[in-house]
Amino acid sequence: MSDILRRGRLSSTPDEDMINFTSSMSADKWIFEADVLVDMAHTVMLHEQGIIKEKDCSKILSGLLKIREEGIEELDHSYEDIHISLESRLIDIVGEDTGGRMHSGRSRNDEVATCIRIRLRDELLSLTEELSELRKALLVRASENTETLMPGFTHLQHAQPTTFAHHLVAHSDAIGRDTERIIDAFSRVNKCPLGSAAFASTGFNLDRERTRSLLGFDDLLGNSMDAVSTRDFLIESASAMANIMINLSKMAEEIIIWSSSEFSFVELDDMYASTSSIMPQKKNPDSAELVRGKTGTVIGSLMALLSLCKGLPLSYNRDLQEATPNMWRAVETTRGAVRITKGMIATMKVNTESMAEKSVLGFTTATELADTLVRTAGIPFRTAHQIVGVLARGNGKPILAEIDAVASSVLGESLSSRGLTEVMVKEALDPVLNINKRNITGGPAPDEIRRAIKIRLEELEGMQATIEGLNNGIENSMKVLFGVVESYAGKDA
Repeated sequence: MSDILRRGRLSSTPDEDMINFTSSMSADKWIFEADVLVDMAHTVMLHEQGIIKEKDCSKILSGLLKIREEGIEELDHSYEDIHISLESRLIDIVGEDTGGRMHSGRSRNDEVATCIRIRLRDELLSLTEELSELRKALLVRASENTETLMPGFTHLQHAQPTTFAHHLVAHSDAIGRDTERIIDAFSRVNKCPLGSAAFASTGFNLDRERTRSLLGFDDLLGNSMDAVSTRDFLIESASAMANIMINLSKMAEEIIIWSSSEFSFVELDDMYASTSSIMPQKKNPDSAELVRGKTGTVIGSLMALLSLCKGLPLSYNRDLQEATPNMWRAVETTRGAVRITKGMIATMKVNTESMAEKSVLGFTTATELADTLVRTAGIPFRTAHQIVGVLARGNGKPILAEIDAVASSVLGESLSSRGLTEVMVKEALDPVLNINKRNITGGPAPDEIRRAIKIRLEELEGMQATIEGLNNGIENSMKVLFGVVESYAGKDA
């Protein structure tokens, strides 16, 4: 293959160390398909604007189809990036007098920025689909456990009784917000920088709107300097993914704790567990541990992107070559973690008896008892808090006589004299009745949580329709692009 880049201004060839140091080819495999698409759209536009002749357009597009069919493996990986390698391969196929015209009015700067956005938008939409599947799995398991008692925790201490459904819906809501963040990031990713050239645009009469449309972008980036230099869309996307991983890590941490003998709330399906090389009885929640561990990888990618972009002068700088490997690492890790978490949630066994048994440990009904004293005896909540706090020093199952004894020392009178009865005390200490009383919006009462699940499943359908619409928009543009390409390429046959 001919050296089409260094033969002019530069007279020496870099050694192997320099080639390896400067090459982006290992990361460029992510954008091979996008690079071909960008070349096709740009070539079509060049002909439509009268910048290249139809016969050259046809030959170039035929060559690009051939390169696409061959795949990235057939490109010369000794070049510093995929763009020059692909262009060099095209010139080898159709000759420089034809292939050398493809890069008219374009720089690698606007080319790579466009390729990254094309690949990233596809990854974001795939991620939203996987997040939706995870959210659906959480809601399905929640619908199966609307009356499954479990202890709720603060500070990892037993706090109040709740239901497993209430807990799962909380995680579902977090994933719902994560999905919204990705959709929001998509709206800024899906803007087209193509036509900005190196940074100062070009004297060729390009039709940027045409390439935008052919490539399925929603809008143009209006300033050519900003278009080629900004990587804020990578930072925003990686930030959203780091947030996803933090939420997944929370779930993973709970699964790990709940899988322990001390809790015995859940048991992972064998597919998502491992065993010990020495202890034959072990069933380890390795999948959850790896989700928790890989969170650091995505956070690290975000930190790398922030560090890379800090202090860079406008416009393009080669530092930005290091940004994309970190983005792809974040994408790959996050998508994998979402799929694994969905599998764990959908297949794990729920030990309802163990959850119910431990739902009242640690006097978890203390808050309802204090509320009952307020409602029945008319005392201030802070006074009721004091009385129940003293009772909590005991076994957590106070009877009316014990309550009256403490109340007398605090208030100077018993609460039974104010209408408190033994039945009321027993009801306050019943975890099921505790939960049933909490039927306000967002509470764990079975009827309320069933209502909440129904609403969220409807929201999920709406989100899936939005994702489908975004995918369809891109797919329709691709159909138009390939239709035009094949019509021109057919003339070269």
